[in-house]
Amino acid sequence: MTSGPEFTPDFRVRLVDLFRWRRDVRRFKPAPLPEGALERLLDLASVAPSVGLSQPWRFVVVESAARRDAVRACFERCNAEALASFAGERAALYARLKLAGLTEAPCQFAVFADRTTGQGHGLGRLTMPATIEYSAVMAVHTLWLAARAEGIGMGWVSILDPAEMATILDAPPEWTLIGYFCVGYPSEEHSVPELEREGWEVRRPSIVITR
Repeated sequence: MTSGPEFTPDFRVRLVDLFRWRRDVRRFKPAPLPEGALERLLDLASVAPSVGLSQPWRFVVVESAARRDAVRACFERCNAEALASFAGERAALYARLKLAGLTEAPCQFAVFADRTTGQGHGLGRLTMPATIEYSAVMAVHTLWLAARAEGIGMGWVSILDPAEMATILDAPPEWTLIGYFCVGYPSEEHSVPELEREGWEVRRPSIVITR
């Protein structure tokens, strides 16, 4: 048995700053990331918790211009459909939102969860199979915070058709799309998230129920 690390009060304060300053970035500088930075961040995701130590996340880094164009076309179609589902002032507000950095972001990757992975031997997911997807989301969050700590921005693009994305990226049928992510240096910094600044929604305290 070894003793755990000691985290100072100053570290805990800075950790809260990291949580509060994590942003869903949609506006990126064109500057590339340093050599090996993306690979290092993707590797850090392996320390995320996962059900049964299954590590079901699968990263697909997208460098092909043709595939990026196809992803952008998929987003534009899905975004138009989403816009059509709103009306009045809410539709006008939605139309003003910038919901992806697909044109500007120098790095882009998709995250999938492999539902059939043999790693972990099925531990913990017999009654709750969705924990495979939850585990992949934990990897995303771990990577997101690590990126933010280095001043690197990350944006989650979810306005996409999963079946079409699987075709675009040649993903196996047993993989579930978690999201598509844009990564790069933010072109601006704000203390308040964009959806709050634009009036789409406000952050509320956690809902806690005591039984």
